[in-house]
Amino acid sequence: MTEQIFTKEIIESRYSESINGPGGQVKLSRRSFVQLLGTGLLITVTQGVSLGQRSRGSSGRSITVAARVHINSDGTIDVMTGKVEEGQGSRAQLTQAAAEELRVDVDKIHLLMSDSDLTPDDGRTAGSRTTPSTVPAVRQGAATARELLTRLAGTQWNLKPETLDVRDGTITHKTTRKKLTYADLAKSKDVAVLFKNPVSSEAALTPVEKWQTMGTSVPRPNNRDIVTGAHRYPSDIVQPNMLYGKILRPPSYGATLESIDLSKAKSMKDVVVVHDGQFVGLAAPSSFRAAQALEAVAGTATWKTVPQPSSREIFSYLKEHASTGDRSRPRTKGSTDEALANAEKVLSETYNVAYIQHTPMEPRAAVAEWNDGKLTVWAGVDGPHQVKGDLVRALGVSSEQVRVIVPDMGSGFGGKHSGEAAEEAARLAKAAGRPVSVRWTRAEEFTWAYFRPAAVIECKGGLDNKGSLIAWDFTSINPGSSAIDTPYNIANTKILSAGSDSPLRQGAYRCLAATANNFARESFMDELAAAAGTDPLAFRLAHLDNERIRTVLETVARHFDWPGRKKKVTPETGVGLACGTEKNSVVAACVEVGIDRKRGEIKVHEVCEAFECGPIQNPANLTSQVQGCIIMGLGGALREAMEFENGKILNAGFAGYLVPRFKDVPKIDVHLINNTNIPSAGGGETPIIAIAPAIGNAVFAATGIRLRSMPMINALRSQL
Repeated sequence: MTEQIFTKEIIESRYSESINGPGGQVKLSRRSFVQLLGTGLLITVTQGVSLGQRSRGSSGRSITVAARVHINSDGTIDVMTGKVEEGQGSRAQLTQAAAEELRVDVDKIHLLMSDSDLTPDDGRTAGSRTTPSTVPAVRQGAATARELLTRLAGTQWNLKPETLDVRDGTITHKTTRKKLTYADLAKSKDVAVLFKNPVSSEAALTPVEKWQTMGTSVPRPNNRDIVTGAHRYPSDIVQPNMLYGKILRPPSYGATLESIDLSKAKSMKDVVVVHDGQFVGLAAPSSFRAAQALEAVAGTATWKTVPQPSSREIFSYLKEHASTGDRSRPRTKGSTDEALANAEKVLSETYNVAYIQHTPMEPRAAVAEWNDGKLTVWAGVDGPHQVKGDLVRALGVSSEQVRVIVPDMGSGFGGKHSGEAAEEAARLAKAAGRPVSVRWTRAEEFTWAYFRPAAVIECKGGLDNKGSLIAWDFTSINPGSSAIDTPYNIANTKILSAGSDSPLRQGAYRCLAATANNFARESFMDELAAAAGTDPLAFRLAHLDNERIRTVLETVARHFDWPGRKKKVTPETGVGLACGTEKNSVVAACVEVGIDRKRGEIKVHEVCEAFECGPIQNPANLTSQVQGCIIMGLGGALREAMEFENGKILNAGFAGYLVPRFKDVPKIDVHLINNTNIPSAGGGETPIIAIAPAIGNAVFAATGIRLRSMPMINALRSQL
């Protein structure tokens, strides 16, 4: 049995860097808040969060009034956020953020999440934005609440607020020891007037060096419900008198329905049939009966299909269909063409990255129910407010008629921005006059959810006679621009992100295009280091001015013992390294791999990774995020790839699509760097970007074979 070792270390950082974050404003209806949350004090603030996520680059704005915090008469506190818990730990993180600023124990906080009627629109749970945007919003709301309550207590006692101390939800006069609790103050008739005033944007947040709750490993508040099965995920939701829905899917991408005979299904007892243009759905009292109804009509459908490229030719297809024109102009610095012409050595290589799926533990699922013209949907999506808007547009109803609730769901990894199951369930429920559950099968999730984009990336670099990198030409076709800029100090650069005509539906993925762009860049940096006759670590450090990347790179090399282990490389065992930056965080990884030449297998023995994302808010959760990124990254690096032909997915299941198994998990050694000189950034994505290039570079160290395509096992077998 494979030994699996997980270690972690938290390292205090000694460097500083100033970073400004985006901001914006949130608009929220106060409909039903007092009635729904009960008696007590509703304290509301607006923080620059959602607009900053929808419109990048938006400047920070002053705090205004909106719904965020509610003090209950028993002293517990409801805190509202539109973010979704999908396994990444935001429920714990946001709970402790509120507790920190309200000066209460985390057990006093009840976090109400992802309900479009009850929570502010904090934007999608995506892009690692919860930590840099929503945590500050919740903290600002809680801090404002604390200051307003403290001021109110001072007014009642005719004392200055600075003479009062707040601890454990109780405000105490430092001299007389008079006390008032938050619950006591919530009953005051003066609070409504008080909270009509503008909220100061300078409400004091607890500095990192004084954190009591933040910075600790607060467990997830609903852990017990999850491990005992008490928690109901979206696919567990059951409503009285509920039906189960099935949807007719096209036989291939781009196919359109020309005709269908629905008579057999319509004659089946208790079966509801909906045919609206290209949409054909069926609902029945059981999923088995719904599947029978679908089978009865599927064979009668006639379709018009269109030609589609296959996975075997996808890279040439993407290059041939790459976008041109004004929007495809590269960003340049210096003169790359001149530098390449004068270079001592010039390298030019192309890297390919396959389409892969998110493979969430829970496929798309939704339950829809109409009551008195209002639609309520429980769905597994990462943006309740965004999916609400989609439903409003798709169904032709008003915003007030739609409510979307997202129970803590079974992962997404960027793959649940869209609410297809929600719309399908809503259409069926409206026709049936009863609640309807639509649960996508694993094959449907593999086929009809969107994919991480495939990529073709062309790299060209020039070295001078001293082995320094003087020219960099990087063209990335199709994946997007995340992490496309080189972090290295190169005088002459030309960098282009070009779109293409993707034959598969594609969209967000964990760290977006950075998985592809960093794979190409860090693999090519190793090739350039070899051409320069320089150690890969030394070559990178010689071209790095970014102190944060230097720190993680030097940290991981030291803990991995890069110089010593590099000397022990054999034809069967190799070591490699890579680094990168994205989403205002930095990462570096060293790996050891074993090569089975007869079977064409790559076995990752060990991964040592250093990661820094500013002040660490929850060490245990951040460690889990880094470990999860490493394991998920193994899949895309080694085996995961969508196979398709004639518009059909050929490996729409885990038997043919090989995600990492327990036997694939290597020894994992994580080193977290606690940099308290900058704001916290998100940690759920960037740790994935270093693993694939580090593996590829380790394979080269052992075999002398360069793997320029992901997944790499296929590439290795083609060259052995």
